[in-house]
Amino acid sequence: MITKQVIIYLIKFLGFFCFAYFGTIAIEGLASPVNYYSPFVNHYMDYPSWLRASLLFGTKLFASLAGFKSVITDAYHIRIVNGKSVQLVYSCLGVGVMSFWLAFVMANKGGWLRKTAWLIGGMICIWLINITRLGLLLVSSTKNQSMPFGLDNHTFFNILAYVAIFVLIYFYDRSSKAGERATLK
Repeated sequence: MITKQVIIYLIKFLGFFCFAYFGTIAIEGLASPVNYYSPFVNHYMDYPSWLRASLLFGTKLFASLAGFKSVITDAYHIRIVNGKSVQLVYSCLGVGVMSFWLAFVMANKGGWLRKTAWLIGGMICIWLINITRLGLLLVSSTKNQSMPFGLDNHTFFNILAYVAIFVLIYFYDRSSKAGERATLK
């Protein structure tokens, strides 16, 4: 039987997810110099571009650690020197996975400090998984190899990211229960 608490949780989860996911799409659209362009949004709120840039620089570091010299050729591309390139389009940013994590944390109980710590930790984990995926894609395409297990790079990212999220959810839940037990004593 679905309780009132479950319904409230689902409404909060879906509300936060839609706000984060569709809000990001709106920011991306308003920052693009076509149709409903907003210079204010483009200059001050274009976090999808900041996320893309951080992923490009993180992928460059990954390639460097793997022994490959790479260059970021523009706001969307990274290339192995004398090798292939990867283009980071909107679907490469991991916004859906990040929105899911944000919605989970915000819909659950807990103080702002706790939620902020878990939110930042989860986002960093998802970001690192995305950099690993992009780095593997860049290096493997240059070496004419496929992604691990022959998976499409987006499928590879989604599997790793959601496994990480479910592990994070497990520990988030355990930490909540440990906090409840501590206050009961």
